[in-house]
Amino acid sequence: MPQRKSGKFIIGVDLGGTNIVVGALSEDGSREYAMRSEPTRADQGADAVVDRMVRMIDTVIAETSAAGGGKREACLGVGVGAPGPLDRENGIVLTTPNLGWTNFPLRQVIGDRAGLQATLDNDANCATFGEWWLGAARGAKNVVGMTIGTGIGGGLILDGRLYHGSSDVAGEIGHTTIDVTGRRCKCGNYGCLEAYASGPSIAERAREAAVGENDSLLYQLVDGDLTKLTAATVYEAAQRGDDVARDVVRETARFLGTGLANLLNVFNPDVVVIAGGVTQAGDSLFEPLKREVRRRAFAAAVNACRIVPGTLPGTAGVVGAVATFKQQQLGAV
Repeated sequence: MPQRKSGKFIIGVDLGGTNIVVGALSEDGSREYAMRSEPTRADQGADAVVDRMVRMIDTVIAETSAAGGGKREACLGVGVGAPGPLDRENGIVLTTPNLGWTNFPLRQVIGDRAGLQATLDNDANCATFGEWWLGAARGAKNVVGMTIGTGIGGGLILDGRLYHGSSDVAGEIGHTTIDVTGRRCKCGNYGCLEAYASGPSIAERAREAAVGENDSLLYQLVDGDLTKLTAATVYEAAQRGDDVARDVVRETARFLGTGLANLLNVFNPDVVVIAGGVTQAGDSLFEPLKREVRRRAFAAAVNACRIVPGTLPGTAGVVGAVATFKQQQLGAV
């Protein structure tokens, strides 16, 4: 469908467990006017996080006006992507393991505080939708999206439409079980993919693997304090040839490949797009991941599918939040 050029703009908000990203895009997505990122600081409580989000929205609108994108009256509204599960119909965040929120009416609070029409969708749905609208999955029909950061989220696009399921829980890839007697996840279950391959989980597994390996580069990169390890540190050490880090990355690839093989056999997508900090690992992760998928999934499903990194690093969630606002409020993307 042709994009309308109206001189209007839409705000997108990507609320994550680690960072909040807020940006403004033209209604047709052809121009980015402003983009801001700040730490979430979830430990300060929901009210403080909302205060930060509203302040960032106001700042982005002011920057958009200064960039020629129109005054506040030209803003059609704000799309918010938040960790789930959600009650989209009523705009409520039901629970968020990485934020500690329960039954929080985020859509209404943001809409009232910002004075704008607001929509709410799952953050990983938004990231997947963003990559489908303007990124690596553009033009695809059936897409599985996976976002790997503080947690692991997912999104499903089936026959060109974002799929939410019967109660808005579709796409919770991070909470699929890969080991029935495995590690405890923040959601309360055991053996979730997120408990093995999220950013904090990768760092935790690296800390365990590095014990007694005093010559490992991991120690040097954190000045001997393994509590400072992050997934990014592990990727850097692996790329520099550290054996401990490389083993952790290969194991992470096997976990992710196992989870994705299940999804290929269920949904038979033409594109799987993986976004988030994990893409920093490059081929050291993607190649063994693809091998694991080929080993576990049906050949017909593997041959029909491209597994690619996202091309909107840091902004896919914002782009997708704008797209979901358009879909929910304007009827088309």
